[in-house]
Amino acid sequence: MGDAVSTERYSPLQRTRYRERLAEDLETFDRHLQRAEFDDAGSIGLELELNLIDSAGQPAAVGPRVLESLSGDDEFQSEIGAFNVELNHPVVDMRGDGLERMERGVAARIERVREAAAQHGARPVMIGTLPTLTSDFLESEEWMTPENRYRALNNAIMESRGELVRIDLADREHLHREFHDIAPEASCTSMQLHLQVSPYDFAAAWNASQAAAASQVALSANSPLFLGHQLWHESRIPVFTQSIDTRTAELQNQGVRPRVWFGERWITSVFDLFEENVRYFSPLLPESREASGTPVVQGGTPALHYLNLHNGTVWRWNRPIYAPAPRSSEGPAHLRVENRLLPAAPSVLDAIADAAYYYGLVHDLIRDTRPVWSRLGFAEAEHNFTSAARAGIHARLAWPTLGRVDAADLILDYLLPRARRGLEYLEVDRPLIDRYLGVIAERARLRSNGATWQLRTLRSLVPLNSLPQSPERSAALAELVERYVALQATGEPVHTWRVES
Repeated sequence: MGDAVSTERYSPLQRTRYRERLAEDLETFDRHLQRAEFDDAGSIGLELELNLIDSAGQPAAVGPRVLESLSGDDEFQSEIGAFNVELNHPVVDMRGDGLERMERGVAARIERVREAAAQHGARPVMIGTLPTLTSDFLESEEWMTPENRYRALNNAIMESRGELVRIDLADREHLHREFHDIAPEASCTSMQLHLQVSPYDFAAAWNASQAAAASQVALSANSPLFLGHQLWHESRIPVFTQSIDTRTAELQNQGVRPRVWFGERWITSVFDLFEENVRYFSPLLPESREASGTPVVQGGTPALHYLNLHNGTVWRWNRPIYAPAPRSSEGPAHLRVENRLLPAAPSVLDAIADAAYYYGLVHDLIRDTRPVWSRLGFAEAEHNFTSAARAGIHARLAWPTLGRVDAADLILDYLLPRARRGLEYLEVDRPLIDRYLGVIAERARLRSNGATWQLRTLRSLVPLNSLPQSPERSAALAELVERYVALQATGEPVHTWRVES
């Protein structure tokens, strides 16, 4: 979805031709996998989505203007929500001080967004779901960034679904609301971690990422409040799933797969994932290669316009990415895992700690002679993921030989030492390993993350019997956001944040 598209709707002829070209691209990709060399440098990258708020802590739909003030720098991109912007950190080598350089780079880029947003009376905030977001705002016309690709995506999903979007989610409170478009998707702001791997290692890296996913969500949940309701610790995951679901209830009952997808099996090749995408999901945005301006060959490698555009409209929590060589280069293409399941973190230090944990753990898991995915059922891994989204750091997760245990205990006693071994194997500087994994250890030890801080703070501000969307709840959420922004500005990790009475 990163590319512009030429129209808001497509004809049956365009859809038919796209499907034909998509099948051809899949075959081309298969041949390229078999015959070509791929970059295997193992570099890492990061994308971070930010909310924009006004002086009262309410969403500020000034994203397009903020991007104009950033002078067209391609490190900053629009999002479907006009109250969001995205920053992209260049790839780095993780060896030595790579993670620290990424931390400094993310902080510097957020400061640039802060300066640009201030010109338009707004402030950026990293958070999974903005607590002050209201249904009135999402039902207004100002929520969406006015670009063809977003209007086309909205139209395609709504036409495929044929019904209103229904958000139905319950835990501490119950939210049931219908929307005329996919606006709730814009509430879901995330951090996406990229891990470059060779075709030979891709299956193991993706399987390891799937197995690790639940522990990531449990540690880093930061979205417990949506439209004034106290819901799952990481409500962003079910809200995102429901908001762009193209299936009616009948199709769900028939077992049709959702476009926001954990998957259904461990894989043996990256090709498995792209083949499933083509087999199971109809194209949403059948933009031709010619209309997009994409070449057939880029940097001496297949550009695969049709396959890549289609892949961008299947939202796996760990998504496979094929990237052709840059246009100015004759180098090889590369593959990477895009780890998409984390919310935007409470602080930059928390974000890089999350990255260190993920990269270290995955690299250790893939080196096992008897890997975890040979002993953990895929359905059990998915159940872990859902449990972590619901209960966060208080979830109970299944793990081979350990049974079902508290997420915090699993992380402290078993997964964190493995993440440390992985970072040591990757030659990360020892003081940095101690620093970043120390943040993770304290978060797990104290059972404290962004979600728990938000819920405890809300309870300190309003009576237990306060109602969602009541004036007192709304005022408390605005105060919560102000406290969150002030603490985020300190740069201190969330496990150190106090809950003021």
